[in-house]
Amino acid sequence: MGSIGRGVVTVVTGRRSWMVVLLGLLLGAGIMVGLGEAEREPHPTDAVPAGADSTRAVELQEQLPTEDTATAIIVFSADEIGGSLGDLEQVVADLDTGAEGPPAFVQPAEDGTAAISVVNVPAKTATEVADSVAGLRSDLADAAPEGVEVQVTGPAAVRADLTEVFAGANTTLLAFTASVVAILLLITYRSPFLWLIPLTVVGIADRTAAILATQVLAGFGVPWDESTIGILSVLVFGAGTNYALLLISRYRDELRIHEDRHEAMAAALPRTAEAVLASAATVVVGVLTLLLSLTPNTRGLGLASAVGILVAAAAVLLVLPATLVLFGRWIFWPRVPHVGEEGQARRRSAWRRIGDRVAVRPSAFVGGTLTLLAVMAFGLTQIQLGLPASEQFTDKPEAITAAERLAESFPEGAADPTTVVTATEEESAVEQLVADLEALEPVGSVSVGAQGGGVTQLNLVLTAASDSPDSQAALDEVRTVTAEVPQTHVGGTAAEAADTADAGARDRLVILPLILGLVLVALMGILRSVLAPVILVASVIASFAAALGVSWWLFTEVLGFSGLDPIVPLYSFLFLVALGVDYNIFLITRTLEEARAVGTREGVLRALSATGGVITSAGILLAAVFAVLGVLPLVVLAQVGAVICIGVLLDTLLVRTVLVPAIVLILGERFWWPRRVERVRQVGQVGQVEAVQPAAPAPSEAGRHRES
Repeated sequence: MGSIGRGVVTVVTGRRSWMVVLLGLLLGAGIMVGLGEAEREPHPTDAVPAGADSTRAVELQEQLPTEDTATAIIVFSADEIGGSLGDLEQVVADLDTGAEGPPAFVQPAEDGTAAISVVNVPAKTATEVADSVAGLRSDLADAAPEGVEVQVTGPAAVRADLTEVFAGANTTLLAFTASVVAILLLITYRSPFLWLIPLTVVGIADRTAAILATQVLAGFGVPWDESTIGILSVLVFGAGTNYALLLISRYRDELRIHEDRHEAMAAALPRTAEAVLASAATVVVGVLTLLLSLTPNTRGLGLASAVGILVAAAAVLLVLPATLVLFGRWIFWPRVPHVGEEGQARRRSAWRRIGDRVAVRPSAFVGGTLTLLAVMAFGLTQIQLGLPASEQFTDKPEAITAAERLAESFPEGAADPTTVVTATEEESAVEQLVADLEALEPVGSVSVGAQGGGVTQLNLVLTAASDSPDSQAALDEVRTVTAEVPQTHVGGTAAEAADTADAGARDRLVILPLILGLVLVALMGILRSVLAPVILVASVIASFAAALGVSWWLFTEVLGFSGLDPIVPLYSFLFLVALGVDYNIFLITRTLEEARAVGTREGVLRALSATGGVITSAGILLAAVFAVLGVLPLVVLAQVGAVICIGVLLDTLLVRTVLVPAIVLILGERFWWPRRVERVRQVGQVGQVEAVQPAAPAPSEAGRHRES
């Protein structure tokens, strides 16, 4: 450790550590009071790929000389709607939506059980859309004739319901996350006092990270949405608490050696910092790869996550140790550590006993573990990506149920028309475009919408629902026609879904290999090894494949969904590789430390004994925190949370406990290739250093270490 590092440790763990705590509190309070979270209004292009055909359609629509409005579709339904048509026309005529638009009309369905009307509502902001749709629904409920059910769907209603879904969602998510962390910390430490310290420090770090992240995003002009801060909170609480568990575990061990708590923390902090900084570096490098995504909101999540991890690591390495040393050993009550007690590494703990059993037949454990992971990953052979709009919410909002009712009596595409936007100024070219589109078999009708500024919008009602496979085939036919007309683009839900799927495939092709490469290079730099990082990254990939395979089966066969959202593999792979490798880092850095004294094989067994409890606690906590994403009503977040939860548990309980130690036991010193581990031997009172050469294990090595 350099002089700067030693100076920081002295300041943080010394007698004046209270100054660090005070400075941290003042800095956090200043950021929360002085800055606050940056605010921005969502833009229609935030969630669609840059440069895509549907994105260009949205950009052309913005050139139309119309006020900011959105379309709402009113759905009336009854056993027999015909006798109420006059009353319904009067209801619609009396509506005051606050937005200009074509004269309202009521169109009955051929089956006589439903009718629809199309109106515009103000849409300058998401809040205005939500308020307008809420007011429209209230007015219609009061004015609807007896026996007629009325619902509102269409783009405006979907946007309003999505806004309502996230109203207070981040607060709910934060409350659930903090509660889960508090309960698990209380169970882990079994102390009525100790859990409060890491929870408070990480909680302040979470709020600070949310503010700094949104300010950085706003400063660089990178979009973000409501889910970004929710995922950020989960990430900061999960990673921050993991780092805190590691620090406190090492501090407890050092209190068994040092009488003075400041000296104990001065010994624990540098050793913990090595693992925490290595972990934070891999996570930051991993999440920053999202900046290469074609989707603006995904880029925002990557940058926000990097800021959050940096804040979490800084809080745990600076503020938490300074806070802990303010208190005496009593903070651990009733399990107070005393000088002279045996440390975790040398105890015959349950983790050491597991390690000893693995050491008897490590090859068998490697084969059995890989077979189990392969069986769990079998679901990957069946996986399908794509989640229809009707399955996007855990509780269907009115916009979705109304669209389903509309599809029973009208062409399925009527609830969500496809738009064709053209900047062609020649009227004859527009007329020919309309004729060509009407000639397509999957197109039910074409109507001319808003015009002006040299831009014309056409509304197409497809015969298939916008989220069905048939609509994608119809979209291909529409785009074949529009491709022949300059400055003409296709938008709407079906077009955006197709473009998003294509962009997702491109992102996975570019980002996933890059994540692996960067994490691999980071581990090589940290461990100064080639073989060890390759093994660690490969083990995490195996966990991811198994977790995704099990999640596919869970969501499709058990919960009845038709597939996984296209973003799930990217997000879950990113966080699993970046965070899952943490547990291997914690284990292997401790193995390296122990190997200098007793060799790699005994070192990994001691490391497993020393870190088994804390890593298991950290893994269960992180898995539980990501599972909390399921409290949000979006299915995509529940799916991401489930994959990460399963993957982290596999990493913690199977890969780190059995697979990696077994591989290390088989390879011995060769595990570090091409690095040579400096072995410290005690000769009398003088410590000597011996370079340990990579060598093949002796046939009876495992058995000897089992007896050690």
